[in-house]
Amino acid sequence: MSSLRPPAPRPCESCPYRRDVPPGIWSHEEYEKLRRYDAPTPDQPSALFQCHQTDAHDAARRICAGWAGCHDSAHLLALRMGVLDGRIEASTYRAAIEYVSPVPLFSSGSEAAAHGQAHTDQSHEEADRLIAKISRARGDLET
Repeated sequence: MSSLRPPAPRPCESCPYRRDVPPGIWSHEEYEKLRRYDAPTPDQPSALFQCHQTDAHDAARRICAGWAGCHDSAHLLALRMGVLDGRIEASTYRAAIEYVSPVPLFSSGSEAAAHGQAHTDQSHEEADRLIAKISRARGDLET
């Protein structure tokens, strides 16, 4: 499996870390993953957080720009472990550490998760549009 590419120049329009993304794009469980990266370094997940726009085995997969921009990347266990076990190149590690988002992001994974999980029982036209776009991009059969 090839290593993850560096973060995109800007977080995708459906990134759960973006302040301007409507709630309810992702499942409750996906939002919960964001909170775990706020923990002290030794208590964080060792899994790299990849952009949701691609499948896990897609050759174009990359580190989530919102994840790199929201968290203090120098203290992300997953980035450190990713270099050590070959899941990312040293240049990708540096790109993630130095990443600055050109769009406003939440200040923590918990803040992003709380926003994403809010009012998910209500239909939101923009959320529905983004869900359909993601499904098409990933080749999902159902939206």
